[in-house]
Amino acid sequence: MRFKRFQNFKNRGDESCFLWGPRQTGKTTLLQDLFPTSPRYNLLLASEARRLSTNPSLMREELLASPSGNRPIIIDEVQKIPELLDEAQALIVENKMQFIFCGSSARKLKRQGANLLGGRAMRFELFPLVFPEIPDFDLIRALNHGLLPRHYLAENPKEMLDAYVGEYLKEEIVAEALVRNVPAFSKFLEAAAFCNGEVVNYTNIAAECGVSSPTVKEYFQILFDTLLARYVPAFIKKPKRRVIESPKFYYFDVGLPNFLLKRENIVPKTELFGKAFEHFIYQELIAHSHYSGVKYPISYWRTASQIEVDFVLGDHEIALEVKGSDNTGYGHLKGLKAFEEEYTTKHSILISTDEKPRKINNQTILPWKIFLEKLWSGELI
Repeated sequence: MRFKRFQNFKNRGDESCFLWGPRQTGKTTLLQDLFPTSPRYNLLLASEARRLSTNPSLMREELLASPSGNRPIIIDEVQKIPELLDEAQALIVENKMQFIFCGSSARKLKRQGANLLGGRAMRFELFPLVFPEIPDFDLIRALNHGLLPRHYLAENPKEMLDAYVGEYLKEEIVAEALVRNVPAFSKFLEAAAFCNGEVVNYTNIAAECGVSSPTVKEYFQILFDTLLARYVPAFIKKPKRRVIESPKFYYFDVGLPNFLLKRENIVPKTELFGKAFEHFIYQELIAHSHYSGVKYPISYWRTASQIEVDFVLGDHEIALEVKGSDNTGYGHLKGLKAFEEEYTTKHSILISTDEKPRKINNQTILPWKIFLEKLWSGELI
């Protein structure tokens, strides 16, 4: 099912491309399954990285000696040796070879002014697992474990998340010397988790971590560049009301803030459930936006008086409110009603844990499973 959901990547034709995604989302497994006979350079292997970093031209010489035909050449964790992109570009232009550059961070490439192939390579992203990929999908397991493949299936995901965060600090932060004060950055990761799903207050986080506000902003940029987090911008198109313009912050997977905040078991009808449920819906939306090929923008809308719509899709075509409740009613529709007073929508939907769909005026209340089935089947977008 993952490959079906990622059909636009599989059908990219003869174009070279970048495939980005956080660690352990399944990039290597995806490429092995799709292209089992392709030549492969795995830069996570110390011996391979050492060999090619010393002499990047070895790759070009090897590939010219053994042409790959129409099979793409895969370079895994390409950010570790940016010079390989120069060699690849020559092979693309002169020898019509096709490459897939796989990585978990474009930060090192950008900072070193690496060759990103000047538009010759398409860009794709891989996300944690999504609803249609998992038979007998278990919402409570997803909210507690997160949706990285190994973590969702694990009996004890906390040990894996502990290793995941430790590996990230070691591989992405210490090894690339992205920050000098690793203890402060470790504290920042936890402080950022308190802001998950909220507007960020840089001053408060800076005080908590013992660093400056500009340093905190740089820390957030590291999370974005290494694909561990995203901002959701505010929807501010010609507002009649005064609206909040600052973006909201989300980690890339619901399991990460759970671990960083040492949350115990998340169960329905609690505040933690509501926060994790909203985060889960966002994960589905951002993945669908990319996998569908539509890449519609996702924003949120909040007035100065704190009336809010959790997610606005596209140019106000769809307004979504997310409530972790199985007893929703008129009171939960306040944000959607206010939004519709300013903008025309194609769909105005409250996503909940209710058992059955309902219609109240122009708003539709959809159980989360039905909403996701409609989303992924293309009925909504």
